[in-house]
Amino acid sequence: MTRVRFARSLAAGLLAVGLSAGAAAADLKIGIAEALSGGAAQYGISIRNGFQLAADEINAAGGVNGNKLQLVIEDEQGKKEEAINVFKKLIFQDKVLMVFGPTLSNSAQAADPIAQGAKTVAFGTSNTADGITSIGDYVFRNSVTEADVLPETLRVAVKKSGIKKVAVMYGNDDVFTKSGYDNFKKALEDARIPVTTTETFAKGDVDFKAQLTKIKATNPDAIVLSALLAEGAPIMVQARQLGITVPFIGGNGMNSVKVFDLAKGASDGLYVGSPWSASSDTAENTRFIKAFEAKFKTLPDQFAAQSYDAMHILVRALERVRPGTDLAADRSALRDALPAVKWTGATGAFQFRRAVDKAGKPAGYDAQQTAIVSVTKGGKFVIEK
Repeated sequence: MTRVRFARSLAAGLLAVGLSAGAAAADLKIGIAEALSGGAAQYGISIRNGFQLAADEINAAGGVNGNKLQLVIEDEQGKKEEAINVFKKLIFQDKVLMVFGPTLSNSAQAADPIAQGAKTVAFGTSNTADGITSIGDYVFRNSVTEADVLPETLRVAVKKSGIKKVAVMYGNDDVFTKSGYDNFKKALEDARIPVTTTETFAKGDVDFKAQLTKIKATNPDAIVLSALLAEGAPIMVQARQLGITVPFIGGNGMNSVKVFDLAKGASDGLYVGSPWSASSDTAENTRFIKAFEAKFKTLPDQFAAQSYDAMHILVRALERVRPGTDLAADRSALRDALPAVKWTGATGAFQFRRAVDKAGKPAGYDAQQTAIVSVTKGGKFVIEK
């Protein structure tokens, strides 16, 4: 679809949204709670840029029934306490319509209950740990869970690299990395792939040679790694320094172009899975990548693509809201409209899937998408099938 056709289509759909006909134009305040400083900023800044690109496009096409999207952006620093404070500020002080974020699953577990209690949508674009959407029916995400992605990542890696046995490394002090480990463990058991050894580390660790030396002694065919980039990239570097040449099989935390900067010459041989790939040549993704590069002078990653699509998913939900609804006063109208949204964007075809809580009762909403598995080669992610 051309930019002109997109603008006309969007403008036509937006006529049915928001304030009553003839009302003065106003801003629709959208909360953005992301890690813009600290170790998680390598994800959070990409996420913010994806939101900004989408909002600029939507506003240029007429906004929402003439009302512009106003992004109220706060830095939650990748910390649980800050995420809680930022959510409270955005919801109760800034009175935003809804909140996108936070960046890390750890922070989402802490902050999303604030939104649930305030009956305000919390929409995660990078939270993939188990249990996030079981918090309640105001919690959404378009980031595909580790439980959905990791088995496919493992299957493709095994097929392509002839893997018979693996070693495992994971961060044992983080909701996301622990969830990744749990899902990798189950996938390995289901595939009947033996584990030669399991080693752990913690956030902030910088020396992994002891664990890697143990791993090397077991002679695995690959290393399964559940880590964030801050620890995952140095693990790859130190493994290569020790002469470990086998592939790495990573989770969502390793799926970023930042790995090429942080791991430098040691970044090859990393398998990751995601609905998005820079190598996907769909019209929607090609247009997104071109626009992102033009605006930010850098390549987008999975996290930018997911936030970009999330903003467009929000607009599609607003199209479904009954004309005349005062969205600022009735945040539940957005919650009611979101589940039925379907959208095909940079990350491909998307729709929501209802999650359940620990008691088996309906709760929030997860993403239903197909994972693309890629491997790093020569500073690029190359799609594998």
